[in-house]
Amino acid sequence: MMQHLQQLLATENSQISPLLKLSLYGLEATLNQARIEYPEDPGNHLCEQVIAEIHHLLKPTPVPEITIVDESISSESRLIELRELFNSDLEINFYLGDAPLQSHNDHDLWNEIHRKLLRIPEDLATSWRKIALELAQKAGAIEDYVNLYHLPFVRDEIIYPGLNGTISARGLCLSKKALLKSDVAQIYNSEDLHLLAGFLLLYTKLIEIEPDLHHALKSVFGFDVVSLKFQPEQQHLYLEALSDRLQRTQKTHENIDPILNLRAWLDMDEAIHSLVFLPPVERYSWWGKLQQESRRIIKKVANKAIEAGYDVRIRQLSGLYADICTYSKDDLQLDYGGTPGEVLTCLRLYARINQEENPGRVLFRSLR
Repeated sequence: MMQHLQQLLATENSQISPLLKLSLYGLEATLNQARIEYPEDPGNHLCEQVIAEIHHLLKPTPVPEITIVDESISSESRLIELRELFNSDLEINFYLGDAPLQSHNDHDLWNEIHRKLLRIPEDLATSWRKIALELAQKAGAIEDYVNLYHLPFVRDEIIYPGLNGTISARGLCLSKKALLKSDVAQIYNSEDLHLLAGFLLLYTKLIEIEPDLHHALKSVFGFDVVSLKFQPEQQHLYLEALSDRLQRTQKTHENIDPILNLRAWLDMDEAIHSLVFLPPVERYSWWGKLQQESRRIIKKVANKAIEAGYDVRIRQLSGLYADICTYSKDDLQLDYGGTPGEVLTCLRLYARINQEENPGRVLFRSLR
């Protein structure tokens, strides 16, 4: 049966093939949810195997890279020196992996490099922004703080400028106005919920422009880190889960029970931190600091529960995986990125609420 499914999925110009693919994505999501809702079900182990088989069927076949691309760039690009320097930098490769830049023109190259800089430590990113600008100016371009792509969020911030002159490239910024103009902002009108609504709208836009994004949200797919570019159906499933958790957080926000509110915030925070890159971003990068904003509010929510007389302990899991694995469950292992044996990112916070243990969840680097 598996062989026939594979053949049908691979059939070119078939109208049935995409229908089968969508059905398999739906079945995969349904079985994942069933495992979470019925953890003691006698069919749970077989269910895991079925999900793994479906995931294997849906895995895209990697397309080999064509080396002609760099030759075509060399004759046209004014930023070829920047491209070569970035690709050969060992420190950059440590944080981002050794995959070469994919852009075919200066506009895309400027954006690709600057978006990658958001994933590395701020001091290294700052020095590379300076190098990029110097090489662009050497080619006759100047910074442009007007031609920017606006991402809705709770504040205004220029993430990186564009270019004009000999090179035309659009920059990127956060825009409070874009958030306030949205229908979502009208629904979630408290300061804390505004932040969560901001994350929902920001992530929706970022997924459209950033091909390197993945998700590791257990309720959507619990056995791997999934590429949103190669599995576009997962974009919808992930954003739908994020939206559902935002709605639940709003409902508990109106409830006087601080524990219900805390649990909803923990679920929402997990969804926010489950949008990841591979390798995962450095904790003190722009991305890392952005995602930490939801965790600062969780501390406030936890303190309200403590003040109400509840015994609450929240912990972000980090450091050596061997030291924290008793506090986590259903973790995902990678064989690259970061330091072997260490936690790469904490997807879900550990919480102890009135002596009840609520395991966290992490991505960690294997010791191999």
